[in-house]
Amino acid sequence: MSKLFIGGLAWHTDENALRQKFEEFGAVEEAVVVKDRDTGRSRGFGFVRYGSDADAEAAITAMNNIEFDGRTIRVDKASERGSGGGGGGMCPSRDSG
Repeated sequence: MSKLFIGGLAWHTDENALRQKFEEFGAVEEAVVVKDRDTGRSRGFGFVRYGSDADAEAAITAMNNIEFDGRTIRVDKASERGSGGGGGGMCPSRDSG
Protein backbone atom coordinates (compact mmCIF):
# COMPACT_ATOMS: atom_id res chain seq x y z
CA MET A 1 0.00 0.00 0.00
CA SER A 2 1.32 3.44 -0.93
CA LYS A 3 0.01 6.81 0.14
CA LEU A 4 0.85 9.88 -1.92
CA PHE A 5 0.89 13.52 -0.88
CA ILE A 6 -0.62 15.85 -3.49
CA GLY A 7 0.33 19.49 -2.93
CA GLY A 8 -0.64 22.67 -4.75
CA LEU A 9 -4.23 21.67 -5.53
CA ALA A 10 -6.59 24.30 -6.88
CA TRP A 11 -9.09 25.49 -4.29
CA HIS A 12 -11.97 24.11 -6.38
CA THR A 13 -10.49 20.61 -6.82
CA ASP A 14 -12.66 18.07 -5.00
CA GLU A 15 -12.14 14.44 -4.04
CA ASN A 16 -14.01 13.14 -7.09
CA ALA A 17 -11.75 15.05 -9.50
CA LEU A 18 -8.66 13.92 -7.60
CA ARG A 19 -9.76 10.28 -7.63
CA GLN A 20 -10.74 10.39 -11.28
CA LYS A 21 -7.37 11.77 -12.38
CA PHE A 22 -5.27 9.44 -10.28
CA GLU A 23 -7.28 6.34 -11.29
CA GLU A 24 -5.54 6.74 -14.66
CA PHE A 25 -2.54 5.06 -12.99
CA GLY A 26 -4.29 2.27 -11.09
CA ALA A 27 -6.99 1.45 -8.58
CA VAL A 28 -7.31 4.23 -6.00
CA GLU A 29 -8.30 3.02 -2.54
CA GLU A 30 -8.79 6.50 -1.11
CA ALA A 31 -8.64 10.09 -2.36
CA VAL A 32 -8.91 12.90 0.19
CA VAL A 33 -8.76 16.68 -0.19
CA VAL A 34 -7.85 18.16 3.19
CA LYS A 35 -10.29 20.86 4.28
CA ASP A 36 -10.08 23.62 6.84
CA ARG A 37 -11.92 22.57 9.97
CA ASP A 38 -13.59 25.97 10.47
CA THR A 39 -14.46 27.03 6.91
CA GLY A 40 -14.78 23.69 5.13
CA ARG A 41 -12.66 25.05 2.25
CA SER A 42 -9.82 23.11 0.68
CA ARG A 43 -6.41 23.70 2.22
CA GLY A 44 -4.78 23.09 -1.18
CA PHE A 45 -3.44 19.60 -0.59
CA GLY A 46 -4.63 16.05 -0.30
CA PHE A 47 -3.71 12.38 -0.31
CA VAL A 48 -4.26 9.46 -2.66
CA ARG A 49 -3.80 5.86 -1.54
CA TYR A 50 -3.06 2.97 -3.89
CA GLY A 51 -3.00 -0.73 -3.07
CA SER A 52 -0.03 -1.17 -5.41
CA ASP A 53 3.39 0.46 -5.03
CA ALA A 54 3.86 0.23 -8.80
CA ASP A 55 0.67 2.25 -9.41
CA ALA A 56 1.82 4.86 -6.91
CA GLU A 57 5.24 5.14 -8.57
CA ALA A 58 3.57 5.54 -11.98
CA ALA A 59 1.40 8.35 -10.60
CA ILE A 60 4.40 10.15 -9.09
CA THR A 61 6.35 9.91 -12.34
CA ALA A 62 3.44 11.09 -14.48
CA MET A 63 1.91 13.76 -12.25
CA ASN A 64 4.69 15.46 -10.28
CA ASN A 65 5.14 19.10 -11.42
CA ILE A 66 2.32 18.76 -13.95
CA GLU A 67 -0.62 21.12 -14.36
CA PHE A 68 -3.84 19.66 -12.97
CA ASP A 69 -7.08 21.62 -12.65
CA GLY A 70 -5.27 24.88 -13.44
CA ARG A 71 -2.41 24.51 -10.93
CA THR A 72 1.00 22.85 -11.03
CA ILE A 73 0.87 20.13 -8.40
CA ARG A 74 3.53 18.33 -6.40
CA VAL A 75 3.19 14.58 -6.00
CA ASP A 76 5.39 12.60 -3.65
CA LYS A 77 5.22 9.69 -1.23
CA ALA A 78 3.44 10.72 1.93
CA SER A 79 5.46 10.39 5.11
CA GLU A 80 3.71 7.78 7.18
CA ARG A 81 2.79 8.71 10.71
CA GLY A 82 4.04 6.17 13.17
CA SER A 83 1.38 4.36 15.13
CA GLY A 84 3.05 5.02 18.44
CA GLY A 85 4.13 8.15 20.25
CA GLY A 86 5.50 11.53 19.36
CA GLY A 87 2.82 13.64 17.78
CA GLY A 88 3.77 17.25 17.97
CA GLY A 89 0.40 18.91 17.91
CA MET A 90 -1.63 20.66 20.53
CA CYS A 91 -3.21 18.42 23.10
CA PRO A 92 -6.98 18.92 22.83
CA SER A 93 -7.55 18.23 26.51
CA ARG A 94 -5.09 20.85 27.68
CA ASP A 95 -6.64 22.74 30.58
CA SER A 96 -5.00 25.89 31.84
CA GLY A 97 -4.75 25.74 35.52
